[in-house]
Amino acid sequence: MDTKSLSETLTVSGQITAKDLAALKQQGVTTIINNRPDGEQADQPTSKSLERAAKNLGLDYHFIPVTPGSITDDGASEMGRILHEAEGKVHAFCRTGNRSSLLYKRAQELSLNPSEKPSSGTAKPVHHTVVVVGGGSAGIATASSLLKRNPSLDIAIIEPKDEHYYQPGWTMVGGGVFEALDTRRKMADLIPAKVKWVKASVATFQPEQNKVTLEDGREIAYDYLVAAPGLQLDFDQIEGLSETLGQNGVTTNYLYDLAPYTWDLVQNLKQGTAIFTQPPMPIKCAGAPQKAMYLSADYWKRNGRLKNIDVKFCNTGGVIFGVQDYVPALTKYLERYSVEANYGEELVKVDGPNQKAWFKSVGENGTGELIERSFDMLHVVPPQSAPDFIKASPLAAESGWIDVDQHTLQHIRFANVYGVGDATTTPNAKTMAAARKQAPIVATNIIFDMQNKTNARANYDGYGACPLTVERGKVVLAEFGYGGKLLPSLPTWMLKGTKPTRLAWFMKDSLLPGVYWNQMLKGKEFLAKPEITLK
Repeated sequence: MDTKSLSETLTVSGQITAKDLAALKQQGVTTIINNRPDGEQADQPTSKSLERAAKNLGLDYHFIPVTPGSITDDGASEMGRILHEAEGKVHAFCRTGNRSSLLYKRAQELSLNPSEKPSSGTAKPVHHTVVVVGGGSAGIATASSLLKRNPSLDIAIIEPKDEHYYQPGWTMVGGGVFEALDTRRKMADLIPAKVKWVKASVATFQPEQNKVTLEDGREIAYDYLVAAPGLQLDFDQIEGLSETLGQNGVTTNYLYDLAPYTWDLVQNLKQGTAIFTQPPMPIKCAGAPQKAMYLSADYWKRNGRLKNIDVKFCNTGGVIFGVQDYVPALTKYLERYSVEANYGEELVKVDGPNQKAWFKSVGENGTGELIERSFDMLHVVPPQSAPDFIKASPLAAESGWIDVDQHTLQHIRFANVYGVGDATTTPNAKTMAAARKQAPIVATNIIFDMQNKTNARANYDGYGACPLTVERGKVVLAEFGYGGKLLPSLPTWMLKGTKPTRLAWFMKDSLLPGVYWNQMLKGKEFLAKPEITLK
């Protein structure tokens, strides 16, 4: 943890963990200020978990979340008040320490002259031909596909994180198949060498002026913009969840640091009730909630414990899977593991210490009544939405997602803007496989735009893939597009269409990670070359 002193009593840093709190206390810190909103990064500790750890050490804890680019006088005044009243040293943190520093600076300005407003920057924006917002799978793959078509392109990726994750692997971590470290690599090793990495967060978009503003006030101009920010996990929408994640038997495979806890719970559960939840759609990898359940139940069955464990699947939706062709195979596995499937039930509250969860009855026949369930293990999938800075931008549709044409992925209102990955309005499954198909399509269409080819377009058919790990050693490889149309990549005689196979498991376990790291992120479009339509 690298800290920076802003005054005799205030230090700031990037993200801290519960383990860092003890070291800060030894340095004389008595007060912690968290300026980072929850859910910005997959492995980010929640504010509630840090608050609990701080209070256990006798530290004062304050949460003043600052969305990138939105330093407010109210937040600065609150920080100033805490600094004034604190007995001892204060440590503030956000993702990098920058927002905490800016908030402190504004607090000083207000204390000197309450009417003073910070002046806006006048520096000329840095310009790049293509600016990609987001260094996740979709953003890096698109940049690599662009360079494949034109190696001389001037491209910048705006991405604040130092680490990059193969998130499809977290289900396997939670099932005891992968190690968590195998899903993590340094961002610097993955961004293409010819691409400029702007290590920062975007605060606002100004598509009418062809520029974005970073949270530190810098502006970056572009000819073409690719918005690939991913989505955010809204844990705090479920009452009590953030306070208990990672303890009391409450876990999720949607966080890097908790997927190993899932596996610990699975191994240690000998009897009792295990509940697996699925929130309202859309979510990334809609099959992941039940993948966790199948792998867990398979372990219990193989070890002779399943007869003593009551497995429940509580799904806000009305069916086990949205594409009917795969339902028969999955239904057989529900029967095999004696799963109690409860549809139209949305998780709304968790009491971790007492191991109780409450579900609201929803759907066509839902009454809104609360259903209380006790548990020994609870695997939660949180509600999900577009990032807040996207929701508040001109790029967003009314739903909050980036408003694009579902075939060309071009923005509905801004012709030189494209969206790719989980944050768009496209009605496809939000999976890594979808991003793998979308990236070359966006790259192709941008090149066509640069060449003024108005008679040619690459079109996305809604392809997504969900390798449903129904047992250790077998996978139902669901591949489909818009309208639930089956879109198998390989001949059906190889994968048996909608049935579980060992070959599909081999692909999930051994082939797909390599395809991700060595093909997709490097612009090698394995089974992903776009089809061109001529007008």
